[in-house]
Amino acid sequence: MVSDTASFKTMKFRRRLRYRIILSFLIFGTLLSGLFALTALSMRAYLENSLIDEALEKDLKSFVTDPEYYGFSTRYFAWVGRPDRAWDGIGSSFEADPSMARRLPDIISLDNGVHGISSETQTYRVAVNKSNTVWNYVFYNTTPNPRESAMLMLVMASAFIVFSLIALILAMWSSKRIMAPVTDLANRIATLGDDIHPQPLAPNYAADEVGKLAQALDEYAARLTALAVRDKEFNADVSHELRTPLAVIQSATELLVAGAKNDEKTLTRLDRIKRATRQSTELTEALLHLGRSEKIDGSTGEYYRVDKIVEDVIDFKRHLLGNKKVEVHLEVRQPFLVCAPESVILVVLGNLIGNAFKYTPLGAVTILVEDGQVIVEDTGPGLEKDELQQVFVRHYRGSSASGKGSGLGLAIVTRFCELYDWQVKIERREPSGLRARIRFVETALG
Repeated sequence: MVSDTASFKTMKFRRRLRYRIILSFLIFGTLLSGLFALTALSMRAYLENSLIDEALEKDLKSFVTDPEYYGFSTRYFAWVGRPDRAWDGIGSSFEADPSMARRLPDIISLDNGVHGISSETQTYRVAVNKSNTVWNYVFYNTTPNPRESAMLMLVMASAFIVFSLIALILAMWSSKRIMAPVTDLANRIATLGDDIHPQPLAPNYAADEVGKLAQALDEYAARLTALAVRDKEFNADVSHELRTPLAVIQSATELLVAGAKNDEKTLTRLDRIKRATRQSTELTEALLHLGRSEKIDGSTGEYYRVDKIVEDVIDFKRHLLGNKKVEVHLEVRQPFLVCAPESVILVVLGNLIGNAFKYTPLGAVTILVEDGQVIVEDTGPGLEKDELQQVFVRHYRGSSASGKGSGLGLAIVTRFCELYDWQVKIERREPSGLRARIRFVETALG
């Protein structure tokens, strides 16, 4: 678990634009420092060899002109030979480096000019001037001093670290400056709130990339605002237009009930019409709440007894059972109240109980009310485990579903539960059937 959290934080760190800029600057600065160090070392070696070669050629000319020339330092030494006696006296020139004597054939064969040659432990630059009578050699020991080499590498490493730190500091400073407009834009967007007409963002920024982004967001916000206004007006129109015919149906039903007091069969049918009209009105209200994402809290809303609503839902949805041999059991262990519109509770419980009635061909449907929750169990065919993950997806219907249906009922339940912070869960029962559980919040004992 700890490793997963650390991995997530690392990924989040890498995704942040500012740190990507810092990392890019740091890598660039580090590579540039390393390239500079390598270039400095290469130039040092090249210039050192060039200067040594130039000095050797100058000293060789002086030595040829005056064999008694003593302008050499401790690293310089010279040797004069003759073509017919090229080996004479050369051994004494390498008393400090006896292994060099094994390179004498190579030295004797060198042409005029400056050459590089090395022994087992030393390296040299040698200037050669051969004539028909005299062969002149001037040597310079170029073996690096270990202490000097160590000091040079220390200096270069220190410079590399210092330049890398400077690159890091510059990267942090420049990234903050670069990201400042983007951060400001994000903060402004975060503080816009729910205002239907938010203040435009583009006037606060220059006509650069961030300004173009702010302008694009303003245009997008304008389109969303127009869509929200149109949706709000449509909801209001639908609410008004649906309420009117429903009110007419309800009034006409009440008049018919008053005129059919002795006809029990007609009264039963009229009662069903009356309840259907009431539920349609409440469904309209619930869907309007859902469309506007309006939630009624405990300070302004009313509390409703859930067990009474369950009884109404059972009575209204009983027609889904038809002639099936299905028993319905309602067990109220602990009545409780829920603070939410009655229409919302009716829609949520109506979908859960209605599905149980609809998809149970034989057996029983048991509804349990207790401890702030309602549990609906059925003995239907149920669903496979992989299908349980998709039951709340819009338009999804299980493989065992039969008859007509849009697959929207549970999707609507999910949206209401998200709006009111309720918890809904559907799971398999053994040996068959499903168990739907919805837990409410803001409840009170009934």
